[in-house]
Amino acid sequence: MQFYKVIAMLDDSKWIEENNSARVRTERTRQIAAGIDTFNRKNDATWAFVSDIGDCDITCGLISTLHDSKPAFVVNNLLDKLHIKATDYMQDETTLLELSRLLRTAERNGFIENDEDVLAHFNICNISYGSRSGIDFGEKMLDPDCGMSILYKNAEKMLATQTLVPELDRIYAGKTNAKVFGHPVHYFVEADNRESRKSLYRTLLQGLYNNGRLRNLRYCFVDFGPNEEVRRNTYDELYQSCIDGAVVVRYMANDDSEDSDYAGNNIDTISALCETMVKYRNRVLTVFCLPRSCERVKKQFIDNLGPVGMVTIREDLADTAQATGYLKMLCRDNHLRSDKRLLSRLEDGKQYYPDELHVMFDEWYNDKIKTTVYPQYKDVQVCRKEAIKEVKRGSAIDELEAMIGLHDAKSVIDKALSYFKMQRVYKDRGLKADRPAMHMVFSGNPGTAKTTVARLFARIMKENGLLSKGQLVEVGRGDLVGKYVGWTAKIVKDKFKAAMGGVLFIDEAYSLVDDRGGSFGDEAINTIVQEMENHRDDLVVIFAGYPDEMRGFLDKNPGLRSRIAFHVPFADYDAAELCEIARAIGKEKGVTLTDGAITKLLPLFETARQQPDFGNGRYVRNVIELSKMNQAARILSIDPDKVTDSMLVSLEAADIEVPALSAAPKKHAIGFAP
Repeated sequence: MQFYKVIAMLDDSKWIEENNSARVRTERTRQIAAGIDTFNRKNDATWAFVSDIGDCDITCGLISTLHDSKPAFVVNNLLDKLHIKATDYMQDETTLLELSRLLRTAERNGFIENDEDVLAHFNICNISYGSRSGIDFGEKMLDPDCGMSILYKNAEKMLATQTLVPELDRIYAGKTNAKVFGHPVHYFVEADNRESRKSLYRTLLQGLYNNGRLRNLRYCFVDFGPNEEVRRNTYDELYQSCIDGAVVVRYMANDDSEDSDYAGNNIDTISALCETMVKYRNRVLTVFCLPRSCERVKKQFIDNLGPVGMVTIREDLADTAQATGYLKMLCRDNHLRSDKRLLSRLEDGKQYYPDELHVMFDEWYNDKIKTTVYPQYKDVQVCRKEAIKEVKRGSAIDELEAMIGLHDAKSVIDKALSYFKMQRVYKDRGLKADRPAMHMVFSGNPGTAKTTVARLFARIMKENGLLSKGQLVEVGRGDLVGKYVGWTAKIVKDKFKAAMGGVLFIDEAYSLVDDRGGSFGDEAINTIVQEMENHRDDLVVIFAGYPDEMRGFLDKNPGLRSRIAFHVPFADYDAAELCEIARAIGKEKGVTLTDGAITKLLPLFETARQQPDFGNGRYVRNVIELSKMNQAARILSIDPDKVTDSMLVSLEAADIEVPALSAAPKKHAIGFAP
């Protein structure tokens, strides 16, 4: 299917004079509309229309399912039927988006009754309006004047001589049969860099167009990624609009690890695409674009393509000699001489893809511009170095560092923060950066500060520009599971919405598992997994609970495990750390523990932490509360005249009393915040 815009010059000196009154223009518009309807009623294969009439020119449009429709000739016949004299016809193949705009203008001017009816006649109404289509697609035009020599030169520049050049040879080897149209093969294009994939498939499509294997200058591209939802009829409309042309299917993920094994719909999407592609395989060429590392997704395509022949186009791997020549070519193209500083970056025996060489060249080129072409800027630091040297900032970091113990938790959080920052450095250098999930598991016994650290972590991510808001939304099973069928998914989505830009803290997450298939807990977990994938860029989910239970929980839910980036252990405090916590809580409450009090506490804590229901920091808080009551009783028994200010703010050994500990099993409780 092809879309044309045709502009002609009005060849009637009396046109303006004859149509200068509102009444005449209204009647003239009615006549044009009736004439367009009558003209197009005779032919289902084309639809020509007038879009706008100016003082000296007329703009028209044409939809055609015929590859040899001769648009200027068709429009000239239409204008003759409308008794409009015109000359100097200029025709251009255009996009569906531009054609839709011409139709809307025609409707606004009264030349057609309804633009959607015209598009519906060709079964392309929904795809013409992006918001209705439900898929992410766009359109581009090939260059009608791009010759064969340019394409071969492009292939050489892209280091694609082993796959693209032989395919160009096959394309140009035979003559196209004008009476028989079809595609002997379709294509996979593989490269990690998106711009490289684009250059490869545009060169390929240009060669096919030049040799008559494509009849449309216009081609469509459609993007989809992990967990993409699908509307099968929309793909059919897309292919219908591209008959005699090409569709480029672009898989928008870095690698197979970004696929959704648990809640994603990749298989459904790929199945729908392939089903449509096979249906139109002799009328529409399809190019599947994938990163090199997406072997599993490629296999899913192959498994669904059945009888379709596929050719893979990819970049070459260059050895040291080829890489040297490639870097020198880039230097020549940019009017610079190569030097040892550039070429010494190549390692003997190592092979390189073009995108790696481009990164190497770009870094050298930028430095060369600053140090040689404009040496006055050689002392200016680049942002990348500043980012690497950047220290962790924000008051939340200081608060975390000041907390007692938590050595493992602090270390993992520090590594996580460094990891997220390094992704920005990789991106700045043009290297492949992960699209990291930031979700975590906090595992530890009650009172080990899991909730407090989660709250600080949210602030740390906000203060370092990795989360937009930094709030903590704390939930348990009762906050996520609804009473009736269908309620749970909405409740979970609402909680995720409330946590956007911050942290969703799910305490005792294993309580969602109740060993009944199809239960509300399962519905909650399934929805959590899907929302984690959908909102991975500006939301962190932290699952918290006892270590053993959390391990069992994740073992039962592989979809969750694959989305957890960091496991943060919260060890029980030792006796010395518990004494430091006691000092901190005492200071918070305005009292100081004497050396004698600490000496008494040390063995008591050592004994208490062996008990099954020991509460770590929460237990210490209870000790201080009880000791303060003992202090009050002691001081009130003393002659008021003998009570000093120092006595009022000191906890002594005599005040220390520990709460009774039972031998009952542990009770699951929310973490402590000292």
